[in-house]
Amino acid sequence: MTNFAAENQEAVSRSKKNAPILMGLEITDVAAEGKAIGRYEERVVFVQHAVPGDVVDVQVTKKRNNYFEGFPIRYQKYSPIRVEPVCSHFGVCGGCKWQHLPYEQQLIYKQKEVTNNLMRIGKVQLPEVMPILGSAKNTYYRNKLEFTFSNKRWLSLDELKSVETFSDRDGLGFHVPGMFDKVVDVDTCYLQADPSNGIRRFIKAYALEHGLSFFDLRNQVGFLRTLIIRTSSNGEVMVIVVFYHEDKDAREALLTAVSQQFPQITSLMYVINEKANDTITDQEICRFAGKDHMIEEMEGLKFKIGPKSFYQTNSHQAYELYKVTRDFAALTGNELVYDLYTGTGTIANFVAHQARKVVGIEYVPEAIEDAKVNSAINGITNTLFFAGDMKDVLSHDFVETHGHPDVMIVDPPRAGMHEDVTNTILTVAPDRIVYVSCNSATQARDLNLLDVRYRVEKVQPVDMFPHTHHVENVVLLIRK
Repeated sequence: MTNFAAENQEAVSRSKKNAPILMGLEITDVAAEGKAIGRYEERVVFVQHAVPGDVVDVQVTKKRNNYFEGFPIRYQKYSPIRVEPVCSHFGVCGGCKWQHLPYEQQLIYKQKEVTNNLMRIGKVQLPEVMPILGSAKNTYYRNKLEFTFSNKRWLSLDELKSVETFSDRDGLGFHVPGMFDKVVDVDTCYLQADPSNGIRRFIKAYALEHGLSFFDLRNQVGFLRTLIIRTSSNGEVMVIVVFYHEDKDAREALLTAVSQQFPQITSLMYVINEKANDTITDQEICRFAGKDHMIEEMEGLKFKIGPKSFYQTNSHQAYELYKVTRDFAALTGNELVYDLYTGTGTIANFVAHQARKVVGIEYVPEAIEDAKVNSAINGITNTLFFAGDMKDVLSHDFVETHGHPDVMIVDPPRAGMHEDVTNTILTVAPDRIVYVSCNSATQARDLNLLDVRYRVEKVQPVDMFPHTHHVENVVLLIRK
């Protein structure tokens, strides 16, 4: 069984050398955010890298009046349900925190989290929550990953204890949780299928061989910044290399080498990002080779995905999620549908053939342009899309102009809906609301506000992200 205790103790010692130790703590459950929990003298203890049934000695990193947080430094007993993580980076990389928990158990705890949030926060009358829809693929299920170049890669405990001095601190991988300037140098990632690992390894090796500097996140210097790889279910590959400053000769040499090594790349792009943060939504994306987009397909529909486009990162489960959404909407062909937070119009276009008209609203103007293109390339003529802040666009005048919706589909960000939006929905009062959420806690808060006019008819959790605590949830609301 993999032992994370040494790594965890080292992580604690870097921050709090005199932290108290709790001996023989029995782990009994899993809490929100995926942390395991036990109890010590009437306090709840949140523990990383443990599963129910483990008995652990825990070094505390945070003390509060009613709870502690900490890491295991010794496993007195391993849980019988614990499994060996497939990834060698487990325990340091924060990407798949539940690999030590069997997938069937992951689904149980995700279902429990959704139910508890809707009951405890929502305080609304619920039907029986339908069994969670698990993901058919537990590895290699993501269609997008973003890696960070860093000249301060994370050193393992063995490296730190060795007498060797490490001048090769360059790494390309994921941020260590809670440490913005430290990156885990990833060898094999099990989240995205080939050629993702090969592309990342090649770019890193090329950069080291040709002396290209990796970014210093703390001091904001260096050449190579981030690497984004997107794949589609029909085999297309998009690669975006983000540079901190322009060096045409070095940039073109690297991109040419990548293009020659991986002819299956259908879209090779780059960005010069001189800002302090890594976001590229406000940056110019330059095409080096191939197309400026990919095409994803779902149930015969084609969706154009650009470098800035949002698309659900688990393509197979996105289809399952959208089928639930369409089923809950119960469209007959006569309904006017409002799709709030429409993104690139994926749901809007997915349900358009079953509706009279679909009106989509989204904050990001580029996404709305993609939504219009997605309608056009599929010959869909009964959609309208509008860009702007939801609480400003969705007004009484807007409804008077575009019609009273029979059905509303809402898929807000993790923060949920703005209260002004909720109030407008209550005033407009469509017959049915289908609420898709990636955060059942904020969804529950919104359901509580909608409870004055709506009852919850159906609840369907959908697992989009195996080996993480994240879970999507779809709720059908019927006007009382």
